[in-house]
Amino acid sequence: MTIELDGVNNTLKTDKIEPQSGTALQVGASGDTITLPSGATLNIAGTISNSGTATGFGAIDWQTSDVKTSTFTAVAGKGYLVNTTSSAITVNLPAGSAGAQVALVDYAGTWDSNACTLSANGSEKIEGQTNDVVLENERESIVLLYQDSTQGWIAIGNSDGKLLDPQYIVASGGTVTTSGDYKIHTFDSDGTFTVTAIGNNAGGGDTVSYAVIAAGGGGGAPQSGNRGGGAGGGGFREGAVPTDPYYPARSPIAATSGLTVTAQAYPIAVGGGGAGGTAQPNTPDPGQRGANGGVSTFSTITSAGGGGGGGGSPPGASEIFPGLSGGSGGGGGGGGCGPGNVGEPRGGGTGNNPPVSPSQGFGGGAGGNHPGNPGPPDNAGGGGGGAAARGGSTTPPAGGGNGGNGVGTSISGSNVNYSGGGAGIGSGGSGSTATGGAAAGNNGSNNSGAGGPSGNWPPASPGKTGGSGRVVIRYKYQN
Repeated sequence: MTIELDGVNNTLKTDKIEPQSGTALQVGASGDTITLPSGATLNIAGTISNSGTATGFGAIDWQTSDVKTSTFTAVAGKGYLVNTTSSAITVNLPAGSAGAQVALVDYAGTWDSNACTLSANGSEKIEGQTNDVVLENERESIVLLYQDSTQGWIAIGNSDGKLLDPQYIVASGGTVTTSGDYKIHTFDSDGTFTVTAIGNNAGGGDTVSYAVIAAGGGGGAPQSGNRGGGAGGGGFREGAVPTDPYYPARSPIAATSGLTVTAQAYPIAVGGGGAGGTAQPNTPDPGQRGANGGVSTFSTITSAGGGGGGGGSPPGASEIFPGLSGGSGGGGGGGGCGPGNVGEPRGGGTGNNPPVSPSQGFGGGAGGNHPGNPGPPDNAGGGGGGAAARGGSTTPPAGGGNGGNGVGTSISGSNVNYSGGGAGIGSGGSGSTATGGAAAGNNGSNNSGAGGPSGNWPPASPGKTGGSGRVVIRYKYQN
């Protein structure tokens, strides 16, 4: 071997270096830095065995002794096992350098339930886009290569090819549960359903099933012995994706298709139950009538609150406080007995207001005097309408109308009943408890959309509060 030194910079010039003996050749000592200057090219025709730190050589140094369980910043040239069993994790990618690589793998097979999110450094890109990327497939692994400022980090190896084109919807918001291969987001108060990616699967990659339940109205109050009417259940609207296994267990009034979504945030509104009318004997006060329930909304779907129950009318009066219209109508209040109004009915409110198809609810039953009974005022109110049936009218003598039936759906993974009408309390009125209505004397249950029953007499008691609403969204998230 010939060694030439330039005598100035102690530069070693040679065309070839080979070991003096054996096949191993060491360059430098432990702790030394071997520099390849800018503009130089290192051609590798063999194999690099990396026991230290090497970047830009195509070799990945796997950090097997450091399983990541929380958000961290990756280092170029390293591979990480990411464990999202306890919570979702964000991996912050390092500053880009052409040829740099980072590798990740789903350590515990939990990325489908708690996602691993990739976030680029500053304004750098991931496959030409500036948004974060969600890795949400069970046992997924990926190798990323930094190409240039135009494309940024690109996937050069992915276990299932679902980096930017997942098979199914990826979303967050509300209380999230699962049923088989389906995720269910339940909102019992206002919130946001955020879709971060839509899928490419023809069986529902961009379509969700939904149930939007408005709040029930408040029951009407009695007046001078004449009972108020039961309130209408909250409007009920449901749409089901036909390929979803729950489809046969949808409600009888469900639309036979779901709702198409895009990657965006959807505000969710959940209506509060309507207040019951106040008991103010012998006072022509509109407070006798219950209030309508609040509306619930998701995207283009709006369900109207149930109508408030009519208030009891004073003796001898014509109808003063009829039941209100809403998703389901409130029942008419009982009327006072007296000359000129014997047998005169008190009207119930209309349902499906505003009108939609399929109908979101039915009207309330009529209240009224005891036919031909000029005696002491003891008249009952009509029952509030439900999502599936009209509220019952009063039946003599003093029989309050039953609340109209609600509907049951298994969109949440088990059957739950919603939007039954409240009872017009009398000697026989009852809520549609089997299908979600409010029974006599009880407020509507939270997140049921049940109409509140009327107040009783004697003693005078206010109408009962309607049940609050709920929004449920369901979609397939895995095979």
